[in-house]
Amino acid sequence: MAISWVTALKMVPWSDVIQAAPDVIKAARGLMKKSSPVAPASAADAPPLEPIEDGNSDNAGELALQHIAHLQARIAQLEQAQQSSAALIEQMAEQQSQIVHTVGLLRTGATRLAWTCAVLAACTVGLLIYIVKL
Repeated sequence: MAISWVTALKMVPWSDVIQAAPDVIKAARGLMKKSSPVAPASAADAPPLEPIEDGNSDNAGELALQHIAHLQARIAQLEQAQQSSAALIEQMAEQQSQIVHTVGLLRTGATRLAWTCAVLAACTVGLLIYIVKL
């Protein structure tokens, strides 16, 4: 059985989400500060890997150096991907913070509206009783 969006949103512990939002933003900013800028490198720039043969030690040394260069390029590429992921996480945390703030405002507005409706209902009932007694 599928759950409606309204039911799913009612099940979210919004007070916990609101309390955790600043910590999420701080963690994302800390992650961005810890990441050092690295020049983008792609695996295509590295030379192709060839199997190392035992017979020729000079060729094996060159191939090992090429392999190391390829691995360094791959590490640089992974670091860049990590930085872009961290930036995305920071953006998402900021958006979540804005959403939580907006939801808080909506909850406050809904509470005020409920109280206003209750007061108007009480006034209406009072007026009806007054009219009936006339």
